[in-house]
Amino acid sequence: MELEAMGLLQALDALRRGRCTSEDLVRACLSRVNQAEAQIKAWEWLDPDAALLAARKADARMRQGGQPGLLHGLPIGVKDIMATAGVPTRMGSPIHASHVPRVSATVVRRLQDAGGLVMGKTVTTEFAWRNPGKTHNPWNLGHTPGGSSSGSAAAVAAGMVPAALGTQTVGSVIRPAAYCGVVGYKPSFGLISRAGVHPLSHSLDHVGVFARSVADAAYLVACLAGQDDLDPGSLAAAVLHPGEAAAADLPAGERRLAAVRTPVWRLADEAQRAMWDANLAALGRAGAVVEDVELPTSFQDALDVLRTILMAEGAQIYAPLRAANPGKTSAALDDLIETGLKVSSVDYTAALAAAKGMRAELRALLSRFDAIVTPPATGEAPPTLVDTGDASFCGIWTLMGVPAVTFPVGRGPTGLPLGLQVVGAYLDDRKTLDVAAWCSRQIGTGCGLAPPPKETFPAVV
Repeated sequence: MELEAMGLLQALDALRRGRCTSEDLVRACLSRVNQAEAQIKAWEWLDPDAALLAARKADARMRQGGQPGLLHGLPIGVKDIMATAGVPTRMGSPIHASHVPRVSATVVRRLQDAGGLVMGKTVTTEFAWRNPGKTHNPWNLGHTPGGSSSGSAAAVAAGMVPAALGTQTVGSVIRPAAYCGVVGYKPSFGLISRAGVHPLSHSLDHVGVFARSVADAAYLVACLAGQDDLDPGSLAAAVLHPGEAAAADLPAGERRLAAVRTPVWRLADEAQRAMWDANLAALGRAGAVVEDVELPTSFQDALDVLRTILMAEGAQIYAPLRAANPGKTSAALDDLIETGLKVSSVDYTAALAAAKGMRAELRALLSRFDAIVTPPATGEAPPTLVDTGDASFCGIWTLMGVPAVTFPVGRGPTGLPLGLQVVGAYLDDRKTLDVAAWCSRQIGTGCGLAPPPKETFPAVV
């Protein structure tokens, strides 16, 4: 297998066995960057010399008998809203065009402490909201890669890195992962510290990852998770351990899956619905007990509740920033601010209470099942570069703070990827990953690299 096509765990094994060096791996990734970046535009900042220097240092530590870290020598993409010491962190905004942090976000520091390398900073939408960046979908350059973690999803799909970091406040890990045909994993709320990650909504922001297999994603999150005094919302409990792989621990007949269409099923296109039906049938044949389940009636309002919380909290964060930087925010961010400033304290408090009630109802529902299966998106990535797509199939699970994993299951009518999303109970990430890994083995198509981009851009609709 070519180095750039390796998943995270495959590459880590090759490094530890001496079958390749970190420099070999970084050079292979840079070769893919050289081949495709001019058209895909996944990177906001990437310094090949700095990446190679970091790789050589990792190799030197190994030669000198150093103990390899859990992520020894692995190049990882980092979303550009995560502070990275000594590296531009622009957050998709002209406001921060010259911003170079002196201190890294906790998640970046943990990545490096474990021996991982910051390959570069991946493109984000403006402050992880709706104004798209420059990235194109590797499978078809006229289609969105999704957002807001656009560059991270595209870079993994194109073989530029084996894994990347992202964030999700509505659907910014799961949706771009589905659109780009890779694995996306949004862990339980608080599992990875958000300290040093520019906020959008304190109640909803999650850090997540992109990878080429469920096991890769599980391992990476386990290496990054842990309590952090700088993030009061971070969890002290150890939910995942790097030594555990996403494996088939449950007997097949005991996999009880709730097939949930959600209140936004009407938004799923014909291809997504057909793939969904085929997926459920295949899981049933493989031995799972699959039951159609409707969410409690309170979930009809879930996306409105999420919107109220996000807009209110986002406005408090970004109104002062806009005031200090007139003319430097997009229409999308301006709309968030104006809408959020109109949310009353009564409505905001009521939305928080409603979310808490729904979480209790979901916990009760999941007591009867190992996981939920549901679509990750309305269908293929839409043919546009001015919008990042509909996140409706992700927002409910972000509001609930529960773990969610998507993996590719096939292609739609225009050849772009379609995925399946597995959702579990809060803090039950281990079981959720187990179910997702099992489902992926039964029906997944694997995370094949996107083909090299064509010489010219397809027409953008």
